[in-house]
Amino acid sequence: MKKLGKWLPRLYVAVLLAIMYLPILVVVIYSFNDTKLFQWEGFTLDWYRKLMTNRVIGQAFWNSVKLAVLSSGAAAVLGTVGAIGMSQSHFKTKGLLENVSIIPIMIPEIILGMAYLAFFTYLQIPFGMVTLVIAHTAFCIPYIYLNVKARLAGLDPSIGEAALDLGASRTRMFWDITLPMIFPAVASGTLLAFAMSMDDVVISFFATGPQVTTLPLHIYSMLKMGVTPEINALCTIMLGVVFLGAALLRLLRASRKAQQ
Repeated sequence: MKKLGKWLPRLYVAVLLAIMYLPILVVVIYSFNDTKLFQWEGFTLDWYRKLMTNRVIGQAFWNSVKLAVLSSGAAAVLGTVGAIGMSQSHFKTKGLLENVSIIPIMIPEIILGMAYLAFFTYLQIPFGMVTLVIAHTAFCIPYIYLNVKARLAGLDPSIGEAALDLGASRTRMFWDITLPMIFPAVASGTLLAFAMSMDDVVISFFATGPQVTTLPLHIYSMLKMGVTPEINALCTIMLGVVFLGAALLRLLRASRKAQQ
């Protein structure tokens, strides 16, 4: 029984990791497969070469990156300002307003997409990158707002009050004290918003026009004719970039701890 109790947690972790990462491993392996079928026929780099020359996928990818950068950046500013403003405000309907501000992440995306479609149609705004940025910014704001709000709740207000007592203006206090202390929350919320924007299909489907296609929408449209291993190659490259960034961040943190 003691041996079972010792190995059971490890077995649970192993099964959990297999469920999470085995599908990703299959995608990586078949990006090097010399056939479109899910049957190993030999090693090849042809799908990576074709990916580099596929202008449609390349344009869709850069549209997604541009959209994610613009929407997550705008959401970071609006969400941070909103969280700071709400933390310093006291009025009767504050709780109700806070609940309303996180509605975009609580309701189904299909409803949000239809709402954006009706809104942009009513205002006669041409569908394209502008409408995509507005829609993605709106549903990305709560991710930054909630992170920053939680961080502000854990800060000691006496630190800011001490800066004001020493003659600092509220603007100087924000840039020198508040912002550095909440920056990790802002950064984590922005990265989460970036990932959600890059991954979105439903809202993008309703908020875009025929001239602008994002990568998720392009992959979704390819399902009708069959997804080629070029998508596997693209996923592998994106995974490699993510893992490389995580490794560099870990090394940076380790070097900072070593210097301290």
